[in-house]
Parts: sequence; C-alpha cells; structure tokens
Amino acid sequence: MLSESMISLSIAVMVMLSVGGVAWVFIYPLLSGERRAEKRVKTLTTRRPTSSPAVKAELDANKRRKQVQDTLKDLESKQKARKRPPLRARISQAGLSWTVRGYFIFSAVLAVVFVLLGMLGGAQPLVLLGLLVVGGVGVPYWLLAFLRNRRAKKFLLEFPNAVDVVVRGVKAGLPLNDCLRIVAGEVQEPVRSEFRQIIESQALGLPVSDCVERMYDRMPLAEVNFFTIVITIQQKSGGNLSEALTNLSKVLRDRKKMQGKIQAMSQEAKASAAIIGALPVVVMLLVFLTSPGYIALLWTERLGHLMLAGSGAWMLLGVLVMKKMINFKF
Repeated sequence: MLSESMISLSIAVMVMLSVGGVAWVFIYPLLSGERRAEKRVKTLTTRRPTSSPAVKAELDANKRRKQVQDTLKDLESKQKARKRPPLRARISQAGLSWTVRGYFIFSAVLAVVFVLLGMLGGAQPLVLLGLLVVGGVGVPYWLLAFLRNRRAKKFLLEFPNAVDVVVRGVKAGLPLNDCLRIVAGEVQEPVRSEFRQIIESQALGLPVSDCVERMYDRMPLAEVNFFTIVITIQQKSGGNLSEALTNLSKVLRDRKKMQGKIQAMSQEAKASAAIIGALPVVVMLLVFLTSPGYIALLWTERLGHLMLAGSGAWMLLGVLVMKKMINFKF
C-alpha cells in the first residue's frame, strides 16, 4: 500500500494542476490581450459610419420621435391636471357675456318667478320648495349646458373649414400666423371669435402652442385637442404642417360623417323613448278631459301630491336611463 505521504503528494499535484488549468482558461486571455483584441475587432466590424446620410436620417428620426413623445406626455399631463371648469369658464363656453354675479342674479329671479307661479296656483309648501330648487338651480344649469352644447355643435360645423383654410395658406407659402389671422377674419362664428383670441394672445407675446392650448380650455372638444396636438408638435419638433393638417381635416370630416350615421341609426330608439316618456302625461291629460273629478284628487289631496312627486321622480329616472342608453359616444 502507498504511504500517506505519497497520497498527500498526489492530491497536492492534482489540486495544483486544477488551479493552473482554471487560471489558464480565465486569466490568460486577460493578460495576453486576446479579449481586448476580440472586442476591438467586433466594434470595428459592427460600427457604421455616422457620416452616411442613412445613419443621419435615422438619428434625426429617433430624435424627433423622442421629442414628439415628450410633447405628447406634457400635453397629457396638462389635460389630466385640468379639473372641472369653473362657472366663469362654463359661462364663456356658452358664448354669454355674463359675470358670475349676473348668473346668480338670474338664478334668483327665476327661482322667485317659479315660486310666485306656484303660489298663484295654490301649491303646497313642499311643492313650493321643489319649485324653488328647480327654478334656482335646475333650470339655470340646464340652460347653461344647453347653450354650451349648441355653441359646440356650431363650432364643429365650421371648424373643418377653418383647418382647410390654414392648410391652403400653408401650402401657398404663408406663415402660420397669417393663416390663423385669415381664419379669424373670414370664417363664421363661433370659430372666428376663438381664433381671434388666439391672434390677440399672440400679440401679447405668447407662443402659438400656448395660444392653441388656451383655445382648448375655452372649447374642450376632442377635435380642438387634435388641432392642439398637431400645432404643438410642429412648433416643437418641426415637420410638414400642411400634410399633418390635411390628415386632421380628413379625420374631422370622417368623425362628422360617423356622428351623422350614429344619429340616423339611433333615431328609432329616440322615438321609442319619446313615446314611452310622453305616454303617462298623455294618458293623464285624457283622463282629466274625460273624468276631471276622478283625477283631481292628485292635486287636491296631500296623498295625491306625494303620488305626483313620486311618479315624477320615477319618470325622471326612467328618462335619464333611456337617454344614457341611446346616447352613443365615439
């Protein structure tokens, strides 16, 4: 049998050989410079000349793409930061020259008129309270919303024509400011007044992108938001403005066509909702004409008042649900 010294010596030799092999595999390339040479050869073979037109165009495209992404992020953050417009802004969006104080005075006068009419009709105190709320809060709010929606519809009818005017001016070689000035002087209201405010803001020293963003605050529509994005990106990143506005005009007109198709397809549902909503009132009127004493209990007795109030609340809820079902957004 081998002695213990021979066994220890054999193990030591084997360990030394193993360590030497590992060192040869991992350390020798670093010391000899082979790995650095391989990296340099790889870099030289994969590097493209930065002076070639294709590489420059690609670098410019990547830079412009990054600028566009940053601009869109800024616009999205600004829009998310916007809260519900205050009363003064909603009055301006409706096209009214009232002040907030004038709006509240109008609401108070309307509430007094409703209460006086109820008192002349012999209404109960609970009914008078309801008339006070409806006349002082409901009707002014509804009227303001109605005027805002009507002005927005008029704006959308004329806005694609205004964009076309800008496109033709830019293609003819006019500056963007002159094109906006032409729109502010030739198109119909309310687009004319909105673009006139852009020109007035520019005269105060504001850039075009900020002026257009302010127009979105005055007219919070998706179409105006598209126009704001196009102008802002062009001002910050450059590009073919006429082509971008031409595409925008086509999108606006396609949205208008889609809206007309949706309205045509939803007319049947709207007619059905109108018939269902008017049916109880018509039946009540016919019963009053044929048997007035039978239905007079509804406005001569307290229980009848409560029944009328409950029926009106349920009818209002049903009308709102039907309106929500047939109001298609796109």
